[in-house]
Amino acid sequence: MEQEATIEKPKQRHGCLIAFLIYLIVANAITTVFNILKTADIQRQYPRFPLWGIWALPVLGVLNIFFALALFRWKKWGFFGYALTSLSIFALNVYGGVGILFTINILVGVVILFVALQIGGERKGWPQLE
Repeated sequence: MEQEATIEKPKQRHGCLIAFLIYLIVANAITTVFNILKTADIQRQYPRFPLWGIWALPVLGVLNIFFALALFRWKKWGFFGYALTSLSIFALNVYGGVGILFTINILVGVVILFVALQIGGERKGWPQLE
């Protein structure tokens, strides 16, 4: 019996997903650097924000970059990691007194990422994740 060679179609993502993943990487990189450089300003503006929390933010930001890069490599765990670290950043900001309205965009970003993974017809990202 001859086995037929199955040609696996290369994975493709649509432009909106590419653009949003790039945005997430750049935005998290900028925010991470900002949080490191502006530690004293953050403490002054939000006195309830614990120092450990201010230093946790850049770590979580680097993790978000790592998870967005994992999504570029078609890893489903990248989405779940991104969602978890984003939820942690949101909770930490609210705990530190930043406020829900100012930090809601963190959770909106997770929703937009989920939607971007769901759209695109044949190039839909979610079903292609490993």
